Amino acid sequence: MTQEKYSGIMVFAEQQERKIHPVTYELLGKARELEKESNQDIMALVLGPEDMDLQPLIERGADRVYHITGELFNRPDELIYKENIVPLLQEIRSAIVLIGATTFGRSLAPRIAAAMDTGLTADCTDLQMDEDGKLVQIRPAFTENILAHIKTKTYPQMATIRYREFSSPPPKTGRQGEVVTRKPSVIRQDRVEILEKISMQEANIAEAEVIVAGGRGVKKARDFDILKGLAEALGGTIGASRDVIDAGFLPKAHQVGYSGHRVKPRLYIACGISGAPQHKAGMKESETIVAINTDPSAPIFSIADIGIVGDWYEVIPKLLEKLKK
Repeated sequence: MTQEKYSGIMVFAEQQERKIHPVTYELLGKARELEKESNQDIMALVLGPEDMDLQPLIERGADRVYHITGELFNRPDELIYKENIVPLLQEIRSAIVLIGATTFGRSLAPRIAAAMDTGLTADCTDLQMDEDGKLVQIRPAFTENILAHIKTKTYPQMATIRYREFSSPPPKTGRQGEVVTRKPSVIRQDRVEILEKISMQEANIAEAEVIVAGGRGVKKARDFDILKGLAEALGGTIGASRDVIDAGFLPKAHQVGYSGHRVKPRLYIACGISGAPQHKAGMKESETIVAINTDPSAPIFSIADIGIVGDWYEVIPKLLEKLKK
């Protein structure tokens, strides 16, 4: 597959209940940066109902939006999505395909890559163009001790990118673009059947403006009620390090770190968290970091804006008293 046969940057626009996932806009913004170096069209691909509002995709950078319509895309079925996406990509022959590293995106992307016999770099934190116009896919390796620079020999060049790695561009009201509507090429998938949809209340920790997180210094699961009280008083939510999640203290939806969520809140309060590289990778870009730990040499203090050497069991209740006053 030679590069001359492929052109353009395609961004997969994940939607749920007609709402575009915010990572899509971040990818469109990054695609615009890459376009300045490669002079390629920016496209977006969305699968969803006919009445979706697609103008936000154009306002944030898409020159052309491909819309495969159908109510069957209301459910997150990776197989039916893949069956409809692959034929379009084979026709359009985009040089680059970018997908958000969401729960759904991480499951969908490898299926598309395998069907198109091409490579895939997962969980990228940056993207660049080299002097030959090829995509350089950058991702952490060895628990974020190094950054691997990866190039794909085959086309399209595919990558999934972590949410909140890039800034979302402001919309340009009135920006013009083309919308290409397509009917689904596959309308049923017999290998998967949804028997029941169970509603679960999970923390949307990636969107939180305030996070109060606990680590190994939290001795019992019920002690998170103390942290939850502070989080609620500050209008935020609770987070946790991996060892706390592995101990069963909280659901994985609250995990912050390399294998959990990457967060960028205005305020991050780390209680009893030592600051392992895996955890710091997920929260180091928080606007203000407050660390509370009994160990003055804990690595978390190296990135903290405010460090408190002490027992969070004593510090947090006093802080709550001040807030109540």
